[in-house]
Order: sequence, then C-alpha cells, then structure tokens
Amino acid sequence: MSSENVQTKWGQFISLIIVFFFWGFVGSANDILIPVFKKVFTLSQVQSQLVAWAFYAAYFVGSIIFFLVSLKLDVLQKFGYKKTLSAGLLLSAVGSFLFVPAATMESFPFFLTALFTVGLGFSIQQIVANPLAIKMGSPNTGAHRLTLAGGINSFGTTIGAILLGIALFGMGDNKNTSLSLEDIKLPFIILGLAFIAVAIFMNFSKIEDPEKEEEVVKTVHEKFNILDYPQLYLGMLGIFIYVGTEVTIISNLPALLHTAEFGNVLEDAIAPFIALYWGSLMIGRWNGGVNVFNTSNLVNTALKFIVPAIAFGVIIGANIFAAHDVSSFYIYPIWILVFIGVSFVGGKNAGKTLMLFGLSGITMMIAGLVWPDPSIAKFFFISGGLFLSIMWPSIFDLAIAGLGKNTGKASSFLIMMILGGGVIPLVQGSICDLDLSKPEGIFGITWTHFSYVVPLIGFAYLAFYGFYCPKILKKQGISHVESEGGGH
Repeated sequence: MSSENVQTKWGQFISLIIVFFFWGFVGSANDILIPVFKKVFTLSQVQSQLVAWAFYAAYFVGSIIFFLVSLKLDVLQKFGYKKTLSAGLLLSAVGSFLFVPAATMESFPFFLTALFTVGLGFSIQQIVANPLAIKMGSPNTGAHRLTLAGGINSFGTTIGAILLGIALFGMGDNKNTSLSLEDIKLPFIILGLAFIAVAIFMNFSKIEDPEKEEEVVKTVHEKFNILDYPQLYLGMLGIFIYVGTEVTIISNLPALLHTAEFGNVLEDAIAPFIALYWGSLMIGRWNGGVNVFNTSNLVNTALKFIVPAIAFGVIIGANIFAAHDVSSFYIYPIWILVFIGVSFVGGKNAGKTLMLFGLSGITMMIAGLVWPDPSIAKFFFISGGLFLSIMWPSIFDLAIAGLGKNTGKASSFLIMMILGGGVIPLVQGSICDLDLSKPEGIFGITWTHFSYVVPLIGFAYLAFYGFYCPKILKKQGISHVESEGGGH
C-alpha cells in the first residue's frame, strides 16, 4: 500500500468509530433480548424474531425516508455530516428511553416500537458514517478504513452481549435466573444517556465535512434503471441475504441451545455463545483490517495469525471477567485456522473471496446439521460468523462496479437491503416452531436443528454471486476488484 495512508485524518476517524462501536453494542443486545422476551411474554420462536424484524425494518424505512427527502433536499450538503449524525444519535437515544415505559407497561409491541426507533436513528447514522469513513483521507485507503471501523463495530457486538448479560442476570454464583422486565430499564437508560453524550461529543469534534460534490449532482438527472445493472440487482439480493444470514444464525441460536439435544442452555447462560458468534465476525474483520497498515509481506502474514489470536483472547478474557465457564471454547481455534487458510487463498479478489467464503459457510452449515455430537455441532454453526465477517465489502464492491455517477443511488439501494436482517430470521423461526406441532422432527433431528438449512441456502446464494458477478463485469469490460473485508 502506498504512503497515501498518511493522509488518513486519524483524530477525526477515531471520533467517528465510536458510532460504529454503538451499532455493534446494540446489535448484540437484541440477541440477549430475544430469549428474554420469549420467556417473559411466552412467545413462539417466530414471534420472538419480531425483535430482529423491528430493528432491521427500521433501516429499510429510514433509508427510504432519507432517499425521498434527498430528492427534494440534499440533507448532508445542507446540514452537514456532523449535525445529521448527531440527529441520528439523538433519535436512537429517544428509542433507548422508550424501553422504560415499555417495561413499566409490560408491553411487547411497545418494546418493538422502542427498538424500531433506535434502528431509525441507526439508519441515519449508517447513511452518514459509511461514506464519511471512506472520505477521511485518501480514496485508495477508504475501504481499509471501513474495514477497521467494521472491526470496532464487531468489538461492540462482542462485549455488548456480555455486558447486557451481566446487567440482566448478574455474575458468577450470584446469577439471577428469574427474569424481570424491570431489570431492562437501567441498561437502556445508560445507553440513552451514552447516545446523547456521543451526539454532543460529535457536534464539538473536529470532523470536517468532505468537499461538496456539486458537479456530480448536476449530471445525475439522466434516467437510472436498476435493470441495466445485473451486478446491482443481484448484489441487492446479496446484501439482503448476507445480513439475513448473519442475523438468523445468532437470533435462532438460543432456541437451538435450549433444546434437549443441545443441552437445555437457559437464558442466563446464553451470553458467552452470542459473544463468541459476534466475536467470530470481529476476528474476521480484524484479520482484514491488518491491510490498513503499511507493512512488509512477512509482517502482514504474521499479523494475519497474531491479530485473530488477540481477538480470540479478547472474547475469552471478556467471558472470564464475567465469570462464564468457557472451557468448551478452547477447541474453537481449529475453525479460526480454517478461516485464515481460506482468506489467504481468496487474497484481495472480491469475487473469489466471496465464492470461497460462501462455499466454506455451506460446508460448516452441513457439518452442523450432520455432526453426531451436538457439543461440536454448535461450533460449526457459530463459525458461520467467521466466513460472513468480510463478505459485506466484497458484495458492495462488486455491486457498485461500473456504476460511475450512479454509485450514490446504488449505495442507498444496497443499504435498504439490510431489511434482510428482519425477514430471514422470521423464516427460520417459523421452521423452529414446527417442533410444537410435529415433535417427531425430521431426518432424526428436531425442526429447530433442521432450521439451519436457512443459512445454508443463504451461503449458497452468496457463493453463486461471488462466482457469477465477475463474469457479468467482464462482459461489461470491467476488470476489477480488490476488497479488504469490513462490516456494516
């Protein structure tokens, strides 16, 4: 990588990645809330997945509102990146405070409204923060900065699960296994105050707006037809399936671990597994983030092993701090080594990386379905996080290749497709619920176990897109694509 890396505005960038941390923190909090709400409100599995639906549908609605407003008024150019970002943070703060009356009224729909409001704020933050991270320095190193931000996002998801687990259930021998909605109030009041603090900090930070791109705006009025760009519409489906697969694996994991087959793991013991899953995405993104730094090939290769080891250490350390027994996790580095091997083969080619990681994900899901020992099988499912970790920028890179002046519009369509995180878990949840009506299961396993065929199909599409999209681009005369792994 060139010395242009020096141009990265690190002071501003560090201010910005605090926001990425919060997205992660709240994302994993949802996974703790799903089994809690399921028990307190006696919900079916598909009803409990409405938690994911409310959160990710907000991204879709927020993106559409932003898109429609931008047809009349360029929000970012008029109000600036900082003010828009602060407004998104304050909206998320309002959503966090709504958890208090929702808990008082013991209303599941009210909780969903609160989550939807937090998600709406996040959609504004996403629209601002992703391009801002790319523009904070040389364009050549933009993807690397997004990778690093994605790694911080995953750090938030990893420790968010553990901290909320402590807040709701306590630690060690003093664990509280009876659930009360009252316990949810304080963590979300603190979270709301934190959002306000970050919004104030953002407003006074030195983050500068990127230079205005008025000359681009003038040329955009030509007709833009999505159907002219197969890489884009297939990529939109790719983002929908990618986010859906990422969310569904973990959203339905508490139900899987709660089955007799997988050891009747209760709500208060689920946090370490959620932390390991989101930690797997952190391992992958930190591994991809190594490329941000200008190092020799030998140092780069060494870091590709050292950095995942440190990330795994963070997961184990955080769990030990919370007094969780993680002795069963010590076998997990086997999966991490497989991931590192595949990432070396994929190199910096977006299509090849996506295809190989998709095929690896298929293999892991099949192994999880057929492996006779559930204590090992669950790790195959959790390792899906490793292979999903650096797919986002590969899909993004391929989907917007060759779009030129329409890249901005294409990006907003791709962000809308985060909706997949709300839809696909409902599909898997409805398969889990077949255990109630058909307890005999299928192929000798429970329906909840069999439901992991849903992420398997997701990985299959992502592998197909990685294989097929470069062929589309070649026909259009576009030879590309480098990708460095990142996160949404």
